[in-house]
Amino acid sequence: MAPYLTYFPSPIGLLEIASTEEAITSVQFVDGKARPESALNPVCLRDCRAQLDDYFKGNLKDFELPLQFEGTQFQMQIWNELTKIPYGKVTSYFSLARKVGDPNAVRAIGNANSKNKLCLVLPCHRVIGNNGKLVGYAGGLTRKQWLLEHEQSHCGFRQLKLF
Repeated sequence: MAPYLTYFPSPIGLLEIASTEEAITSVQFVDGKARPESALNPVCLRDCRAQLDDYFKGNLKDFELPLQFEGTQFQMQIWNELTKIPYGKVTSYFSLARKVGDPNAVRAIGNANSKNKLCLVLPCHRVIGNNGKLVGYAGGLTRKQWLLEHEQSHCGFRQLKLF
């Protein structure tokens, strides 16, 4: 567990943010009871809260935070691909599978997304089913839909088909 912890009350639920002294280690929706917050928070945690505030106001398109996270080589590859999905746009699990060179990796990509501890920062909510349907989001499909609609309303263009 990271030594620093704070919470951000987003319009769609409470976000728990954890960090080390230097980097953000997780941003996740929590529906249960909040744990005690850190008495003093490092700069990266305060910056993350400020950037989340700007994101939910529609003023921030890309997070610029120091991050520290671990995963398998495949997970890291998928999480890196998530950062390439532009704000306000979506891609499919199948499309991501083709980008990483394995069209049969759709389920593995879904599994990698489910292990993403940096929701919003690594935007796994921008990945939808090949048929355009909303599928799989650790924060719940209602939140996923809200996030996609929020980004669409602030991006300056409309993707023809979201879901």
